[in-house]
Order: sequence, then C-alpha cells, then structure tokens
Amino acid sequence: MHTVVVGTTGVTAADVLAVARDGVRVELSDGAVTALGVAREIVDALAAKPEPVYGVSTGFGALATRHISQELRAQLQRNIVRSHAAGMGPRVEREVVRALMFLRLKTLCSGRTGVRPAVAQTMADILNAGITPVVHEYGSLGCSGDLAPLSHCALTLMGEGDAEGPDGVVRPAGELLAAHGIEPVELREKEGLALLNGTDGMLGMLIMALADLDTLYKSADITAALSLEALLGTDKVLAPELHDIRPHPGQGASAANMLAVLKGSGLTGHHQGDAPRVQDAYSVRCAPQVAGAGRDTMAHARLVADRELASAVDNPVVLPDGRVESNGNFHGAPVAYVLDFLAIAAADLGSIAERRTDRLLDKNRSHGLPPFLADDPGVDSGLMIAQYTQAALVSEMKRLAVPASADSIPSSAMQEDHVSMGWSAARKLRTAIDDLTRIVAIELYAATRAIELREGLTPAPASRAVIDAVRAAGVQGPGPDRFLAPDLEAADAFVRGGHLVAAVEPVTGPLA
Repeated sequence: MHTVVVGTTGVTAADVLAVARDGVRVELSDGAVTALGVAREIVDALAAKPEPVYGVSTGFGALATRHISQELRAQLQRNIVRSHAAGMGPRVEREVVRALMFLRLKTLCSGRTGVRPAVAQTMADILNAGITPVVHEYGSLGCSGDLAPLSHCALTLMGEGDAEGPDGVVRPAGELLAAHGIEPVELREKEGLALLNGTDGMLGMLIMALADLDTLYKSADITAALSLEALLGTDKVLAPELHDIRPHPGQGASAANMLAVLKGSGLTGHHQGDAPRVQDAYSVRCAPQVAGAGRDTMAHARLVADRELASAVDNPVVLPDGRVESNGNFHGAPVAYVLDFLAIAAADLGSIAERRTDRLLDKNRSHGLPPFLADDPGVDSGLMIAQYTQAALVSEMKRLAVPASADSIPSSAMQEDHVSMGWSAARKLRTAIDDLTRIVAIELYAATRAIELREGLTPAPASRAVIDAVRAAGVQGPGPDRFLAPDLEAADAFVRGGHLVAAVEPVTGPLA
C-alpha cells in the first residue's frame, strides 16, 4: 500500500491502476493546492464582472447565450450536475468509476479548471474512503467529455444520489459521506461544469485495457508456441534474422517470446523426418506477425494515453496569463480511435488463436492427434464443443471490432453536432478483452492436452512448467469426457490472473 500524490503536471498509468484497482490513497501536492487557489482567484474576479463568461456566468451548451445573475449561479452549478446525471442501464464497474474520479481529480489539480481546493480535496477524500458513486452504462457520447458518468460522480460530492460504500452496500451518498466525516460540496461558479467536462472515463478504461492486453498478448504468444509444439511445427520461422528483415518491434518481440517458450522442445520440427511438410499453416507460421501488429497498435495507444495523462481537459480553461477561454479539448476522438483500433487488433488475435485450436482438433490437420483430442473418439466428443464456444466468442469479437468512433449523433440542439462515441468504444473493448481471455484459455486447454497426448516426445521445459501449473490450478488433462465447463472456467482464471505468464517466466526469463 502506498500513496499517489497528485500534482499539477499529470499522473502516470501506474498511478491510475494503483488507485482504480488497488485502492491506494490519494493526496494533493502543495503545488496543486497553490495552483487551484490561484486559478480560483481568476474565476472569482471574472464572476464579479458584468460581462458574461461561459461556464462562469452563462448557461451551458445550446443555452450558453443566457447570462445568469449572481444569485442564481450556485443553483446553476447544482442544476447542471443534477440534470446531467441522466445515466441508465447496468452499473459500471467499481474500478472504472475510481479511474474516472481519479483522472478528473488529476485535471482539477492542474490549476486549469478554476475550482476551489476544497472541491479537489473532497474528491480525494471520497476516493480514500472507498466510496464509489453509482454510474450507469449509458449516457456518454464522448464529447463535452463523459458527461453523464462524471455527473453521477459529482452528485456524490454534493451528497446526493446513490453510492457504494467500502462494504459493497449501496446507500444514499449523503449517508456515506456523513459516516466518513466528509462534508458535501456547495458548488460555486464554474465548479459544476468543471466536474463534468472530461474524457476521464474513456481514458481510464483505455489505461486498464492496455494493462490487461499486455498480459494477454504475452499469454497468446505462449499458447501459440504450445500449439506449434503440439502440431509438431517448426520453430525455424521464429529465428530473429527472419524478423530483423521486417523490423516491426511487436513482431520481433512476439517471435522472441515464442522461441523462448519452445527452447529445448523435443516436438518442434519432428514432422520433418516422418511426415514432411514444406510449411506450417498461416495460423501457426504467422503468429508473430499478427500478435506483433497488435503489440504495435498497443504502443500507439500508450502514446495517446500518455499524452492524455499529461493533459488538462476542460471547457473553458484558465490559462496561465489569466484568460478563461472556451475550447474543444473535451472531444474524445484521440482516445476513441485507439480504443477502436485495440478492439480490431484483439479480434484478430482471437481469430488466429481459434484457428490453431480448430487445427489441433481436426484429425486431418493435426498430424496424428486423435479427433477432437478425445479419449475414445465416437464414444467421447473431447473438445468439440469447447471449440464451438471459442468460435462464438470470436464471432462476438468481430462484431465488437466495428468502430464506435465512426459514428456520430448530434445533440444539444445541434450545438454539439459531432461526437466521438469514445465511451462506447471503451465499453465494448472491455467486453472484447473478456472474450479474448476466454479464447486464449481455450487454446491453452487444447494445446496442453495435445502435448500430453504426444507420447514418447519431450516438450520444452517451459511447456512442461505450464502443464504442471495449469494442472495444479485444477485444469484436468486428457481422459474420458467429463463436465467441461469447470475446466474451461479454471483455465480462464489461470490466464486472467496472469498465472500463465508467471508459470513460464521462471524458465524463459521475462517475456517482452
């Protein structure tokens, strides 16, 4: 357990993961508190002037033409939060809401939003108390930020709406704040707007997706290597000199991972003597090219995420020279595009993994393995329907790969006439990652069984380590048909928890 200190210059992806998933404490730096105070003085000075300033003394969106008198401005800020907290559908996961709040706090602390230090401190206090606002699936178009999700969070700061306590029980937010000694915030000029106007939800989900995909791509390299081994394929195609002449970094990393897993195998290339093959199938031979392209896509997505982490996304913003200016930085296009790109890459990785699994099960293409890896084919169906499940997941991933960011729908009486749909892109990517995890788990299940059926041949030490670890985790090996769902669930937990990578790396060293 450690503390993440939020300053004026942004936070790191590791900070986001620590707060969202591990529940670490959050503190504001002295510099952030100072910057908050300086920016607030600028907003207070503008609020005292007769000239209208957007977000300070006007309405919002298509209603921005109305000048709001001083006696109505506190009500204006309360009203924007209440009216924009219009989400519907299932609750969003706790880690997503924590990431959303923490990233909004990061922007507040930049000193570019004009909120008082007390507002930022209250948000930190809520995070530290383990209070999680109830946020719903639908409500964000990804332009003017993730408005509805952030509004539900802001509602909790005001002591309104519902939130989940650290005990997992949903209660009125006011009760939870009181139980933890937190005073609700009385919003002033610009503060309601500043709490709502950011790409924080889609960015938080991007950062968590990248962390999950990092483990999944390593896992997929391992299962691809196991399938190659089970199919008696050749590891010569993984030689670094072949990948050096097409120097995509991800491709080289995936090939190196596979080669490390296969080192010392007594199965690879075995077909050259007794069942000659000129080349292995694409799903085996081109595994590094497909997985590598996905890795390079992730590298681009990380670049976008790092830029967003260093950004202050709000409208209007307080500039260092004292100006308060409207802008379009809240538009989610940069984040939405990479979220969609990752879903496309993930779908292709799932697709090639399923093709290898199917090859393992087909007696006409598996080079001597029993049909469907069954114990007594005909009496036993083996893994026939496990592949059906995998195929269904791949099919869903293809649908999820359709880009949300290619769509736009106008809102706010055509004032907000082009939107990013970045929140939707992030939500479907989370589903795609869940599906990909299951797909990799099924390939793992099939490949380990197939290797064990290669009697008389010795697998690579890393492969042996995987088989031993996955069996110890409750995933059973070859044998007569049995209730298969628990085995697949155990394989999924093994991959999802990072245990597949953990089983290999003591033998191979750290994978790329």
